[in-house]
Amino acid sequence: MKSRRNATPDTWAAERSAQVKGETPQRAEDTKQNALPPRRLVPKARPQPLAQQLLAEFTGTAALLCAVIGSGIMAQRMSGGNDGVALLANTLATVFALYVLIETLGPVSGAHFNPLVTLVMWSKGQLTTVNSARTAILFIAAQLSGAVAGAALANAMFELPLLHVSQHLRGGWDAANQFTGWGQWVAEAVATGGLLFTILRAPEGKASALVACYIGAAYWFTASTSFANPAAILGRMFSDSFAGIAPASAIGFVLAQCVGAMLGVALAHALSIKKETV
Repeated sequence: MKSRRNATPDTWAAERSAQVKGETPQRAEDTKQNALPPRRLVPKARPQPLAQQLLAEFTGTAALLCAVIGSGIMAQRMSGGNDGVALLANTLATVFALYVLIETLGPVSGAHFNPLVTLVMWSKGQLTTVNSARTAILFIAAQLSGAVAGAALANAMFELPLLHVSQHLRGGWDAANQFTGWGQWVAEAVATGGLLFTILRAPEGKASALVACYIGAAYWFTASTSFANPAAILGRMFSDSFAGIAPASAIGFVLAQCVGAMLGVALAHALSIKKETV
């Protein structure tokens, strides 16, 4: 039995009253402990140093392009000429890699890996630095250089020339100076608009899964297989493989992506406007 030597008359009275009511007496120590604020399970995130953010953007973009191009080369070699099987393998590798990269590097830089995403986040004031315009430029530079590095790494793993300009024409002016493939431009606008819409409308904590799922779907419902990223265009220009894109097609793809990004942002904004009630 615990000693009641230090108990006061008020304490005895409170305990006696609780016993009469059939309740468990509450000690002063318990009351004090319950009054403490709850422990924070997850510490509040702090902005990472700019150098770490740039390294994350470079590494993430390089790894993403390495996964896209490398899986494309492997799929083409092992599919026996079946483009559907090759595209499926390419899709799965891209989706899994994208999810992992967003989850692991998102806490560092936001996991943009895409100049259009960076520009949109900059326009919304989401870059946590004093000179956000300079940060946006550095982010884009890291992404573009990372894309080229990722392409070179993928080519090296399969013993191909490190930087080999692609001959894979995906719309544009062909050798006969005839324009073809305008549908792929429309597809890129749709793919990029959907990507930005998904990013801006994703519930907190679910962006990585939703973005990966969207890209996986867009690989199949768009005629262009969803590049949706100017950095990806640059990297894939330097791999003459299943995932490559010829420079003649690149400009049209990038312009279509810019248009699509603006439409996606506009749609997300329109759905976020709160009307005032009378």
